[in-house]
Amino acid sequence: MNSTTDTLAGIGGTLPGEQGSLVFNEVLFGLAMLAFVALLVMERIKPYHRFTNKIAKESFVTNTTAFLFNNVILTILRASSLFFVAQQFSSHGLLSDMANGPLKWLCSFVLFDLAIYAWHFASHKYEFLWRFHKIHHSDKSFNVSTGFRFHVFDLLLEIVYKCLFVIIVGVEAYLVLAIEIVELFFVFFHHANISFAQEKPLSQYIITPSLHRVHHSSLRSEHDSNYGIVLAIWDRMFGTRQELVPQKIGLDIIEAENFLQLFFLAFITERRIKKLLQFIPKGKK
Repeated sequence: MNSTTDTLAGIGGTLPGEQGSLVFNEVLFGLAMLAFVALLVMERIKPYHRFTNKIAKESFVTNTTAFLFNNVILTILRASSLFFVAQQFSSHGLLSDMANGPLKWLCSFVLFDLAIYAWHFASHKYEFLWRFHKIHHSDKSFNVSTGFRFHVFDLLLEIVYKCLFVIIVGVEAYLVLAIEIVELFFVFFHHANISFAQEKPLSQYIITPSLHRVHHSSLRSEHDSNYGIVLAIWDRMFGTRQELVPQKIGLDIIEAENFLQLFFLAFITERRIKKLLQFIPKGKK
């Protein structure tokens, strides 16, 4: 769960002193995309689960189309520039008096990861947020490109939330963007359709594909769990961790076979679909 694919979209009007940080973030973003390609190759060579060709193709095409569309929209809106506006109000935040260095970077990373855990949890618990976040869960496949599958309104709301993080915690906007790109690697990693030796012990510390696969179960009782992005501690701490093998991926009454369907699904709630189904007479047994 995460909009880090769009962190560099819409950045404009940078000051000379900010150019070095911008270049660094672009390099990180490039490395994350290389990781995407590497994971894509790995899951094609030895996938954990083989989905049908139809489902796999629809998933990849729809997800990458969503990625391109979302980046175009966020670039036009210069959405990431909100981070730099927020930075103007961050001088009294929690970490604003801390010297810029490894300790501040580590503290910022941990707090950011916790903040995204909280946002992810809220996206499942509140119907207004879920109507957009469910787009991510509508994928009938589970693969590295699922990390691209987000509704543009979901991304915009999350950017506003992250701006509040910049103000409350008191960190540089560029640091938040850098952390987002680091987390982007983990988004690709835990959506990858792979398994590997020592995954279980590793999952005690970070979110792995086997843990996040549960989060994409078709059962609400199962996908309302494992909200972490990088650190596994938050799900343990707040009792939202589940370790199991889901029988089915995706959402039962929510389907999207192309990008247009994906976009408009946000405006059709599950509650409304269930009400409509009640008017359809059931056949005799």
